[in-house]
Amino acid sequence: MDSSSPVKVAAAQVGSILFDVPSTLVKVEHICRQAAEASIRLLVFPEALLGGYPKGADFGAKVGSRSDRGRDLFRRYWNAAVVCPGPETEQLATWCDELDLHIVIGIIERDSGTLYCTTLIFVPGRGLVAKHRKLMPTGSERLIWGFGDGSTLPLVDTAIGRLGSAICWEHYMPMYRQYLYGRGIQIWCASTVDEREMWRVSMRHIAYEGRCFVISACQYFTCADCPTYFEPAHGNAPDTALILGRSMIVTPFGEVLAGPLEGREGLVAANIDLTLPGTMHGRTYSVSLSILRRSARYLRRTRPNSLRLQPRLN
Repeated sequence: MDSSSPVKVAAAQVGSILFDVPSTLVKVEHICRQAAEASIRLLVFPEALLGGYPKGADFGAKVGSRSDRGRDLFRRYWNAAVVCPGPETEQLATWCDELDLHIVIGIIERDSGTLYCTTLIFVPGRGLVAKHRKLMPTGSERLIWGFGDGSTLPLVDTAIGRLGSAICWEHYMPMYRQYLYGRGIQIWCASTVDEREMWRVSMRHIAYEGRCFVISACQYFTCADCPTYFEPAHGNAPDTALILGRSMIVTPFGEVLAGPLEGREGLVAANIDLTLPGTMHGRTYSVSLSILRRSARYLRRTRPNSLRLQPRLN
């Protein structure tokens, strides 16, 4: 790994063509080629780009029942999911090699009887090197996606630095953050569909807390890219924006280096330098994790009830 020189990175602010992976891949190829022409070495795509994020859909589900219309919508969503590895991942690996471009991309993965919200990492000359399944789908996402587990928590050493990923509300899981810090993450790839102000605050906090660069890639997604039978809660007028984007890049000091981009698709790009003073590369957090482990062992001996999980009723 040689990360001694500045490297150009980008967040791809782009939306799915909902339920249409081939058409979405056309958009992905276009933006990959645009990135390569701009000498970008790492391109981070949003959460659930291939397969889509059906924001505002309830799939006809109520406690104890589902509607026929909702079942049909889920069938369409299921059919639009990506098998990994499969033709789509082979195509992404081809572009990765051809364009000398590291690619991090969110997909809806179909495996056996379950859909997962997954992030894939592609490295030139190595192809698909890692995948990460979202550990805990957020809220009603649990209706349509399964849970990830500890078997897909990769960090990847590359020629441009050590890459890791987290998906949307995983960023609010303190122990997962500590895990990535402790493994020495240098470039944090944040795939999301959350465009709120609190998200941008969180990206700055994570960059500062972890002393790493954060690339936050969010979809810009409107009803114009949805089929006519898709009826989200927000309404389905073509110009209705379901996800607003606001992708950004943050320095290890919590400073916004590029973005946020709002109201359109595009690239948010910047040069990053991993040799900047103050980038900790996880060393401080390796110590912190050791302290946490010792504290946990002490509490188990002296106050065993303190480590028991208690339900929250409020």
